[in-house]
Amino acid sequence: MPVRTVGIAMNGVTGRMGYRQHLVRSILAIRDQGGVELPDGTRVVPEPILVGRNETKLAEIAARHGLDRWCTDLAAVLAEPDVEVYFDAQVTSAREKAILAAIAAGKHVYTEKPLAESVEGARTLAAAARAAGIVDGVVMDKLFLPGLRKLRRLIDGGFFGRILSIRGEFGYWVFEGDWQPAQRPSWNYRAADGGGIALDMFAHWNYVLEDLFAPVRAVTARVATHLTERVDEAGRPYRADADDAAYGIFELDGGVVAQINSSWCVRVNRDELVEFQVDGTEGSAVAGLRRCRFQHRAGTPKPVWNPDLATPEPFREQWQEVPDNEEFDNGFKAQWEQYLRAVVAGEPFRYDFAAAVRGVQLAELGYVSSREGRRVEIPAVETPQAETPAGGTPAVETPAVETPAVEA
Repeated sequence: MPVRTVGIAMNGVTGRMGYRQHLVRSILAIRDQGGVELPDGTRVVPEPILVGRNETKLAEIAARHGLDRWCTDLAAVLAEPDVEVYFDAQVTSAREKAILAAIAAGKHVYTEKPLAESVEGARTLAAAARAAGIVDGVVMDKLFLPGLRKLRRLIDGGFFGRILSIRGEFGYWVFEGDWQPAQRPSWNYRAADGGGIALDMFAHWNYVLEDLFAPVRAVTARVATHLTERVDEAGRPYRADADDAAYGIFELDGGVVAQINSSWCVRVNRDELVEFQVDGTEGSAVAGLRRCRFQHRAGTPKPVWNPDLATPEPFREQWQEVPDNEEFDNGFKAQWEQYLRAVVAGEPFRYDFAAAVRGVQLAELGYVSSREGRRVEIPAVETPQAETPAGGTPAVETPAVETPAVEA
């Protein structure tokens, strides 16, 4: 069976996401299964080259997984002829410069989101990628969650009728780092390092709404920094000046309204860490990370408001479960496999920089809305981009506005 090896420079694997989800659960898992099979029987096998700033951590990770290639010099790695792909999981503030260097070196690029700290920076990267003719891709992992894949099954089957609204709840309590270690790195809470939950999560919500439902045409948001003092990984107190909560109302094409709360300062009283309720004329569904439950119009109970009596209906028990019907692989790994196929085929990738620009712009306009206390419209204009690959979704028009200064 023919084998096609693809060298991947992986920058940021010493971080939580870069290590667990991308190196271990995606690239090494793909390698261990014998690669990604193409239609002609060829197997694409990724070969990771670890890149980062901390020599000790890189050497330890490489030794742990039997890898013999790692380096602290990004330029040297990008000069290697067998390196075809550059992957970036660094802090957001370091991403733009590194991606531009990779594009200049002629490498394909796959990156975590957000693509950049500003719309201007994201557009610069998208334009550079188009001009270079590389295969550019951005991680959009939420679309590959079992719960959202089941939700897509309901949407594609016409279950909802006319969709009316979406309500999302995301988040959990991230410990301050004093009496219990924080579950997220401290840079997330420092504006100078590219932190902020709106910049992070609005990029997610844009592609979820855009891919499953319709483009976002207006946003009303309120961001907040609820906890202003935290303790970093070394036990040092620091001022947390990036927003740790964002409350958004997103108006979509077709009159659909989405309300999504994102917070690192909320204690969980729901079945999963993220849940989306979709309500339509014919039925409703609640999708999380893994589960998706639904209630059809014909099976909808008829509650009556009476605050003087205990509610007799067991509401949660009145919903049905969408069956698995298939084995769901790790979402990060599934998207990596799609990206590697696109690289080898030399085809545009469905989840590209142009889509990521729209996510950064939604976050930026969310900050504008919060700062100015108003609803912000997102006018639509066409964005030049590569043709959609076969089987992909049509390109979505990119909203264009003057780029405002981002408020932390």
